Amino acid sequence: MEPNELNEVSTDLGFTTKHRVITPAQDDLTEAPGSAPCPTCAGGGSATPEYVYAIGKIQARFPRLSVEKEFAQAIGRADTTGQTDQEAFFNALSKPENRYLTRQLCWVLSIQGLETYLLHPRDPVDCDRLVEAIRPRPSPMDIDVVIGVRGPIAPPELCNGLMVPIVGFDQIYSFDRASLIKAIPKPEKAKADSFQAAAEQVFDRIMCLADNAGATDEHRALNYLTMRYPGIYATAADKFACDCSLSGVEVRPSPLSGTRQILDVIFSYTNRNTDFTEKCYTRVDVTEEFPFLVTKMSPYYDR
Repeated sequence: MEPNELNEVSTDLGFTTKHRVITPAQDDLTEAPGSAPCPTCAGGGSATPEYVYAIGKIQARFPRLSVEKEFAQAIGRADTTGQTDQEAFFNALSKPENRYLTRQLCWVLSIQGLETYLLHPRDPVDCDRLVEAIRPRPSPMDIDVVIGVRGPIAPPELCNGLMVPIVGFDQIYSFDRASLIKAIPKPEKAKADSFQAAAEQVFDRIMCLADNAGATDEHRALNYLTMRYPGIYATAADKFACDCSLSGVEVRPSPLSGTRQILDVIFSYTNRNTDFTEKCYTRVDVTEEFPFLVTKMSPYYDR
């Protein structure tokens, strides 16, 4: 450090401190200690939070060898006779005395088989939701919905080299595909088998939309409707009964958007005989972390 870089500055408290004067010409500036964003701060400390409403599958991983060895000792202290590896893993994490291990593990949300987010509870009490998500008997049809705020990319030392965005979550829903379809209210006039087939197709169609990481407003709106609005399934069942097929799903900014971010989610149904396309839409407000319905499913007319 050059001598002229230190200036004597008198403070109002009656003592003298020394400060480093950095001129605008210096371009090798470094961040002061403590200025780095926290792992779960939205957008790495940006003013506008980046919300996530993602659908995938949660998995637990060991970030370091020492954590894996500690976990093995915890399992060794328990009676695991007749249990599968997954059942022993789940039962060990479920015990209150092993709660410290829950905080040590990496919790990864994979979407369509791709590692997409590292999960971190914004409230430590929500660690229990992570344990519930791994399930003693997992199935390929298991579904986990994560609602939270997206933060910066995880450093390589956080989870054994995995560098994906960190999501500080506020809510997790865990269930399987069959339970979701069964829980959707069936319209009075719809046949049970026909409605279930329609609901399954709509659900699978939205899940297969490319690059749906639940981070954009469009994807958050779609994922919200898939999980929380039975109207899209009832409409699909009605259209299938009229010999129409689901030919497209589109999301557009709503004319009602002003101070709030409102999106029109448009479903296109094409008649299999005449090729005539009908469109229905619903409006979703995605301004904040938790989306909500603005307009129920209605006919849509191109302007």
